[in-house]
Amino acid sequence: MKSLAILGSTGSIGTQTLEVVKRFPGSFSVFLLSAAGSKTSLLREQIRIFAPRIVYVASKEVAKSLSREFSSCGVTVLSNEDELSQIVAQREVDVLVAASSGISALPIILSAIRAKKTIALANKEVMVCAGELVRNLVKQTGARLLPVDSEHNAIFQCLQEKPLEEVSRVILTASGGPFLNKTLDDLKEVSVKDVLNHPTWTMGPKITVDSSTLVNKGLELIEARWLFDCAPDKLEAVIHPSSSVHGMVEWIDGHVHMVMNRPSMLYPIQHVLTLDEGRKGGSFDFWNFKEPFSLDFSPIDETKFLGFSLAKRAIQQGLSMPCFFNAANEVLVNRFLRGEISWKQITTKLSDLMDSHNPIPCSSLESILEVDQEAGLLASQA
Repeated sequence: MKSLAILGSTGSIGTQTLEVVKRFPGSFSVFLLSAAGSKTSLLREQIRIFAPRIVYVASKEVAKSLSREFSSCGVTVLSNEDELSQIVAQREVDVLVAASSGISALPIILSAIRAKKTIALANKEVMVCAGELVRNLVKQTGARLLPVDSEHNAIFQCLQEKPLEEVSRVILTASGGPFLNKTLDDLKEVSVKDVLNHPTWTMGPKITVDSSTLVNKGLELIEARWLFDCAPDKLEAVIHPSSSVHGMVEWIDGHVHMVMNRPSMLYPIQHVLTLDEGRKGGSFDFWNFKEPFSLDFSPIDETKFLGFSLAKRAIQQGLSMPCFFNAANEVLVNRFLRGEISWKQITTKLSDLMDSHNPIPCSSLESILEVDQEAGLLASQA
């Protein structure tokens, strides 16, 4: 039985991870649940169902309330984030599921890597901002980094540890978001409600906005560069509205391997968590190949989706630029959600901010956090 520590248990990936745990009650136990504390009712329900040994919640008030409620059940409730780094390194933890978003999870993930844990990674910001640092540490320690995001999980399944010299292209797919069929004129005035109405996926607000600008696909390209140690000139992304194919690898002999599944995160989450046990059945929808359907692919319009073009620029410039790009975008997205700037200004302001940033070496935790803080401050004032 694998013991799991789950960061971001009340978020989209965290809740679906616990759905997979429910499907295989004899395969997993939950050692740690960690949450921001904004969904207290859901966290309480998770504690009752999964009986973790330790619960972390960012809010001290919520932590006190949960401690009073569950201490008699043997649950330890913490609100000191520094303690999380120590907990995930404990021998009781087999797998860290990094389902929270944001760079704040980086010290915790680094601690798990140093302890040679298996990390099921669904936090793209960590690899975008600290990909080189994380990859080098994984190589040094022998820890395992398993990608949970559907696109990267698909590439992981296609590659199967084959030599990168045999790879011609790594191709991610993008649904195109809610504005795929809109013109630039149509996008002069769009509301938060318009942006959050994604045609295919149900996700949190920030990632849904990123999907509308295609910044999300750009972040995934940067992530793939470090997850798979792949040269930037081998990385591509295409529009694929049905989200049936999640990733493709084209080999130097012209063959293309791809992974298809319904657009649900339950597939890649189960694949990663049960990887050592082989394929397992589940209550999944299977394809009916007797019914006609098409697989349509098209290039990304980088004029309309400037965010994707900016991400490619960040990859090429390297050094601190991907970290700066990610942090500035995060602040700008939050400003859009608060009604302070327009949808189009997310990427135009991001472009201006990138013009003002002089990339510097960025390979330590301290330097990464400094760039992250600087970019956030500048974006809040732009």
